[in-house]
Amino acid sequence: MMQLITSPEAWAALLTLTALEIVLGIDNVIFISVLVSRLPEKQAHRARQIGLGLALIFRLILLSLLVWLIGLTAPVFSMNGYAFSWRDLILIGGGLFLIAKATHEIHGEVESDHGGSEKQSTGSAFAWVIAQIIVVDLVFSLDSIITAIGMAEDIRIMVAAVVIACAVMYVSAGPVSRFVAEHPTTKMLALAFLVLIGVALVADGFQSHIPRGYIYFAIAFSAAVEFFNVLARRNRSKVGKPPD
Repeated sequence: MMQLITSPEAWAALLTLTALEIVLGIDNVIFISVLVSRLPEKQAHRARQIGLGLALIFRLILLSLLVWLIGLTAPVFSMNGYAFSWRDLILIGGGLFLIAKATHEIHGEVESDHGGSEKQSTGSAFAWVIAQIIVVDLVFSLDSIITAIGMAEDIRIMVAAVVIACAVMYVSAGPVSRFVAEHPTTKMLALAFLVLIGVALVADGFQSHIPRGYIYFAIAFSAAVEFFNVLARRNRSKVGKPPD
């Protein structure tokens, strides 16, 4: 253990893997923020806690099943020249789920059709949100842990990186959720990002990797533009207010 603590290579691997896990966790935080935005504040806070807690649990369980997890990348069947593994099928299914869910939410926002949510009882709506979070947590956890296996050799480094990344996700989820709920245009932007991420997951499943740098640059640039739009609207509303 002391040898690991005093090893520069171990620290470099930890910092690199932690940064990557945090970046991969952004997708998870955005999805959870969008899902809980229609729940009452108390339930939204509880749903975020459950979702992020499950994200950590799923990642640690998958890490403990390294041999089985590595086997998920072995081809299961071939079709039209493509060899599909269980990982590919999970990524394709998860990506299609993200695309379908984001498209449904965009339709609801554009049409202002919240009738379906109002017809559901509070308890069933909460349970449905948790079920969706579980599905997406599994998909993102699988992608995250397979990435960790490819970057680090010591499971202790992987566990430390995953725990730190989940702690960052936990701290940032609240502010992100509140910001998304308070600014409808930001929610629409987040839903568009989820469609983009879903497409990237489906592409990964078909062995056509889209570099995540392009996606995260687009997210960062659009978020910066939206941030200045929010500031501009806030300043205009202040100017329009009559003096006290």
